[in-house]
Amino acid sequence: MKVEAECAACIISRGAAEIKEATTNPALRFRSMMELLYMLSKEFKPSAVPADLGTKRDRVIKRVTGNNDPYKRSKRLCNENALKLLPYAKKLVEEGYTQQDRFKRACLCAMVGNTMEFDIPGHSFTFRGLKKNLKNAGKDLVIDDVSKIYEIAKNSSTILYLTDNAGEIVFDTLVVEQLKNMGLTVIVAVKGEPVMNDATFEDAEFIGMTKIADKVITTGTDAVGLALKEVSVEFLNIYESTDIVFAKGMGYAETLTEHKLKKPHALFFRAKCDPVANFFAVPREKNVAKLMP
Repeated sequence: MKVEAECAACIISRGAAEIKEATTNPALRFRSMMELLYMLSKEFKPSAVPADLGTKRDRVIKRVTGNNDPYKRSKRLCNENALKLLPYAKKLVEEGYTQQDRFKRACLCAMVGNTMEFDIPGHSFTFRGLKKNLKNAGKDLVIDDVSKIYEIAKNSSTILYLTDNAGEIVFDTLVVEQLKNMGLTVIVAVKGEPVMNDATFEDAEFIGMTKIADKVITTGTDAVGLALKEVSVEFLNIYESTDIVFAKGMGYAETLTEHKLKKPHALFFRAKCDPVANFFAVPREKNVAKLMP
């Protein structure tokens, strides 16, 4: 997926919010924004991928401010509040009569979890609204390949599950549990270093994912989405050997659509901005479960 014109404004807006979180030093804030604008002046072109620019933005901010995890406090809050909602979501999943129904309900909860994102212009979430969205998740599903994904997963042996945001990862445990109940080996991957509010190994441990998945690894990088040239050897070996990849969030959707995929990839996300919604031909603020290629 390539950038649209409005992506520049979003990158700057999110950058300004992140800089404010990263430092209270006015000089560092100014320098961070100057270097962010300089990076965009060189990198913002029709062939650019939004997630790649997001990675470069975050690296600029972390380098200039010296703050490696600007959203650390916010991520912790998201994890804590999501854990409070987990029993409610788990009950919704367990109300399914069949294995396939429970799997779909878990996927819907995971997609609702993807609303937990900061500083996207025009998008906001509240924990009260999150509970309401969990109940009505099926109504917001506009691309529904869940049945196809279920059939492929059912006939697989090993699955790689790529997580997205902190807080959201709590609801990913529901999908991992359902996959485990299907007799599958599930390897979960989080980011190797902080980037935006994406989940890291610290988040996976805090919310209990390390006790649910067969194994939790990192991508080995702080890149938004999938940057195959940057990932660790361990991650690449697992990515290439698993039968199907589950990928959460817009960052993975933006980058995986740039690859020639050699195996099934299941994308689960909330279309939180117009460029992503336009690319997948869906309304904004709707849920997508898309099987690729």
